[in-house]
Amino acid sequence: MQKMQFMRIRSVVVLLLIFVSLLIASVWSLLSGDIEIGWRDLPRVLQQPESMDYSVLMQLRLPRLLLAFSVGAALSLSGVILQGIYRNPLVEPFTLGISGGASLGVALVIVSGVTLSLGTFLLPVAGFTGAFLTFFLVYVIGLGKRSSNINRMLLTGVMISFVCSSLLMFLLSISTSESLHNIIFWTMGSLEEPNDKLIKLMVGGSILVFVITHFFVHALNALRLGEDEAAHLGINVLVTVRTLFILTSLLTGLCVSIAGIIGFVGLVIPHLMRKLVGSDYRILLSASFLGGGLFLIVCDVLARTLIAPNELPVGVLTGITGGLVFIFLLSRKEVKWEK
Repeated sequence: MQKMQFMRIRSVVVLLLIFVSLLIASVWSLLSGDIEIGWRDLPRVLQQPESMDYSVLMQLRLPRLLLAFSVGAALSLSGVILQGIYRNPLVEPFTLGISGGASLGVALVIVSGVTLSLGTFLLPVAGFTGAFLTFFLVYVIGLGKRSSNINRMLLTGVMISFVCSSLLMFLLSISTSESLHNIIFWTMGSLEEPNDKLIKLMVGGSILVFVITHFFVHALNALRLGEDEAAHLGINVLVTVRTLFILTSLLTGLCVSIAGIIGFVGLVIPHLMRKLVGSDYRILLSASFLGGGLFLIVCDVLARTLIAPNELPVGVLTGITGGLVFIFLLSRKEVKWEK
């Protein structure tokens, strides 16, 4: 009993530390860049809306900060939920082929030279359409009509991902140099999004799904014991799996369509949070949500400053950092999924 109480207190303390770290990283992100702003100068800048520093802060860095947090939080949240559904530590949002479908949709638009009256919405709409079609195929083929065969769903997603990757390579082989550059740049991930409406959509979508998933915390905790055991505890496994799968797939599609492919966030952060706060989804969902946002904000700042004035693709940095962290976690004591 005392051990359980200690673990709860420890989890809450860790969650508070993550939140404080998120605030510090947010301020760091706002102050870092080609035009450096000292933290002591921040109150003065906020009181001068006509100054250049204020414009840089509010029109460039703040929207980018919000996008980095919402994308990182959404990917991490999707990852921790999918790992709970599948009871598989290697599952992440991109395992189900969502990123492959989105990349294929964007590549088709770029290679074909389609121009619609969508402006800056063209590539995000194409990416989300590809992601949605992939999700639809995985849902129809993998889930079936009356069962929640999660293994079949996982294998279906992996196979569709391979098909999308092969089709993408085919498009790359026949595209012009300009189209090739645009496709590769998009697939490496970027948080440079000039459209405020897309940023607001990403922030609102991530928060909405975060709130909705809290209605399934008891079901997720029960699913850690297995589908049969969860059903014996009164959990409607079929409805839970399908609902959470739809939510996380749509949220992942939204992330990929706006920011491109930013890997490892949905794989590494849930692992790290499980080691820090345990496997209770009442704490784990919040920790993963905040931790994912924190991780991507830090990676974005490093991407902007490591080789300044040039900028690294943030997807490259998350891949390198996330891979190293994941290897370190695997070398430690294995996470226990049953408890």
